[in-house]
Amino acid sequence: MAVCVALIAAGGCTSFWHGGADENDKDARLRELMKVPKPPDLIRDASIVQGMNTIQVDGVAAINGLAGTGAAAIPSVYRDQLLEEMRRHEVQDPNHFLELNETALVRVRAYVPPGARRGDPVDLKISSPPRTEVTDLHGGWMLESRLRHQQVLQSSVRQSEVMIVGTGPVLTRADHDPATDAAYRIEGRVLGGGRIQISRKLGLILRPEFQHVKMASAITDAINRRFYFFDGTTRRGIAKAIEDDYIEIEVHPRYRDNIGRMMAVVRAMGVAPESSATQTRLVNLGKRLSEPATSSDAALQLEGLGDSAIPTLLQGIKSSNPELRFYAAEALAYLDRPEAIEPLIESAVQTSAFRHPALLALQGMEQQLAIEGLARMMNESSLETRYGAFCSIRRRPDGRQHLNGRVVGTTFRMYEVAPDGPAAVIVSLREKPEIVLMGRPQALKIGSFLMGPSGLILKNDSEKPGYLRISRFQAGQEDRLLIVPSSLAMVVEGIAEVGGGYGDVVAVLREAKKKGFLVDQLAIDPLPQSMRTYFRDDHHDGANEEDAAPEPDTALPIE
Repeated sequence: MAVCVALIAAGGCTSFWHGGADENDKDARLRELMKVPKPPDLIRDASIVQGMNTIQVDGVAAINGLAGTGAAAIPSVYRDQLLEEMRRHEVQDPNHFLELNETALVRVRAYVPPGARRGDPVDLKISSPPRTEVTDLHGGWMLESRLRHQQVLQSSVRQSEVMIVGTGPVLTRADHDPATDAAYRIEGRVLGGGRIQISRKLGLILRPEFQHVKMASAITDAINRRFYFFDGTTRRGIAKAIEDDYIEIEVHPRYRDNIGRMMAVVRAMGVAPESSATQTRLVNLGKRLSEPATSSDAALQLEGLGDSAIPTLLQGIKSSNPELRFYAAEALAYLDRPEAIEPLIESAVQTSAFRHPALLALQGMEQQLAIEGLARMMNESSLETRYGAFCSIRRRPDGRQHLNGRVVGTTFRMYEVAPDGPAAVIVSLREKPEIVLMGRPQALKIGSFLMGPSGLILKNDSEKPGYLRISRFQAGQEDRLLIVPSSLAMVVEGIAEVGGGYGDVVAVLREAKKKGFLVDQLAIDPLPQSMRTYFRDDHHDGANEEDAAPEPDTALPIE
């Protein structure tokens, strides 16, 4: 009995001492949690970016207005999905509608970019489902479609809310691609036809060792000291601490066209306020800016410092190295300094790897000189430089007033620009349906006749030299005839006047080039490519790597 009592006492005593140790451990852990982490040198040392991925969204749609090239929708999951959508929106007799040979069922896909806002336009890609009996989508109109993000979870398909609503005229791949593959007639695009329905948010997630309310507040304050704007009612910063591990970031208006750069600059900022140590940091960054291996990152950090870094960056654009000069000029452009304009124009013209970012930087500058510089670039020899400069002007809020554009028909615009530059005819496959006539293209020189789609025929007018007869014959519709001068601008307008659309114009231009009737260069979407690699040449101190090969007469898009 005494032994039992002794054992019980020993056990109780042991339990008491262990309990005290647990309490001490809890207090230590609590103190550790309450301890404010030491601020990192740069925000990127303490965070990762959220929301910079592109989201794929999908849906189905009906195409109508086809000239007998549609077909009944074959029973499938796509038909069921479209019928459900049509019933939901109270479409009368949807089954009968899908049986007509003037209609077609298509799949629709689009991509929601990072930082997208409600109302932003996006391109839609359409394709016919497998085993379709549809033969051609040319001339069709995509009825309103709702696209959602789809994921397979636990063997079932889960859908998000509607992220894009889209409608518009169809441009088939066969309209612009010279290949004769029949599949190209049943796939295509609706340029700028989608509208974003849900704005996407960006943010910073703090790494575990920096997750603290005071750290989140310190990083938020650092961002807002540098980035703020007037929203119509008040001046506010772009950052907002939501949790101790998450900071929401709003896109600053200056970076609307280059959200990736904004997030890179934010993460390249220091957490501590400017102080006497800032001057030391500027000196160190100035040295790094003068070294090719570190110049790009140094420029980002200097841009993050704001106005105090301008003298260092101004020194950087004096470098004889084109790479170092470009990085300094790019940072100055986002600080809206006019000194950046000429170095950026030089970079875009001479170095293809810098062309895309240089044009983006010029595109967002408020300086009037930036528009004048872009206008000068439309006279350069490189076609992608010329068209890239045109697009940069057109994307600006004040850009349209600087371009000689007009609406043709009801679905596209035509521009006549840079009359003193090289002649070229450009067709757009992104963002907006547009025909751009650069320089002074020669008139069409048709031999006997030119056959286009949708019953279009172009012939020389026998009674009026220098004029063309544009006729259109379609079953069930009245024949249409128009006589116009053979200049390209008048021919494009004439095709629209007899009922042709953007796809008809593109197809006619492509066929005219194929037959030699169009003498000048025809280019399909010759935009500068992003993410090109710059190759340093030690013997020429960073000389440009512009391709030596001449540009093709017809530039085709990369699918």
